[in-house]
Amino acid sequence: MSAHPQLRRRAEAAAARLPALLARADTLANTVLLGEHGRRRSGLGDDFWQYRPVQPGDSYRMIDWRRSAKSDAQFVRQKEWQIAQSVALWIDDAASMRYASHKDLPTKADRARLLALAISILLIRAGERVGLTGPTLPPRRGDGQIWRLTEALMQDGATDYGVPEARALIPRSRALFISDFLGDFDAFEFALAKAADRGVRGVILQVLDPSEAEFPFRGRTIFESMGAEVFHETRKANELKDRYQSRLQDRQRQLRALARATGWQYHWHHTDAPVQSALLWLYRAMERGH
Repeated sequence: MSAHPQLRRRAEAAAARLPALLARADTLANTVLLGEHGRRRSGLGDDFWQYRPVQPGDSYRMIDWRRSAKSDAQFVRQKEWQIAQSVALWIDDAASMRYASHKDLPTKADRARLLALAISILLIRAGERVGLTGPTLPPRRGDGQIWRLTEALMQDGATDYGVPEARALIPRSRALFISDFLGDFDAFEFALAKAADRGVRGVILQVLDPSEAEFPFRGRTIFESMGAEVFHETRKANELKDRYQSRLQDRQRQLRALARATGWQYHWHHTDAPVQSALLWLYRAMERGH
């Protein structure tokens, strides 16, 4: 069988999943909007928000004289923040992200894509521009961009572990990197340093399967990477638990330290945890990144 029909079948299967993923992401985004309804920030937009009393430091031109004439105090007319930001996403598409330890759990890739698309919907609805890192899908606004992001996020990579794409990042913009971050740490460090040099601030979200955190393996076990590039067999898997968890904790400490050094934020999420809690954290983290 030629490679062409296989590639076509994979493309058709991915396309069939697009509406379902988009519907799930839209529903998830709506749950956060309902919970966060009414949260606003003052800024330089055009939409009226509220009046407030004049404060020290306010200029004479900021006073709304029509409103102030109705009372003995002077008032300033505040407007809602509407300065659009550019947000670039890197969502790890490597083979390691296609792992799930149980049939009832989503793969890390599925959870990462769902979170990335849901936060994109929230950001685009707020008037911001969202795209992917690299030159293929630059940040844009609008519902059409949501569909383009959905298509792009459904693509699977060929490597075992992902390497962040840090090209074409807009200076002083924001970014979101989602991965298991179990690959080469030097590559992560290089990408974030490159982003920080451009004044980009963002969020690192590490998505792990619960078995990768708990290491429940015992006895004879064969460990093989999803891309079959790494293979290890042991008869006493339980004896590896302490060393494995120590190395995982070291990696998480490295990620926290890297985030602090570059002005980013770090958080981890397990695929057996509620997806709503992860999205709410992301939503607030991206808001803090303004």
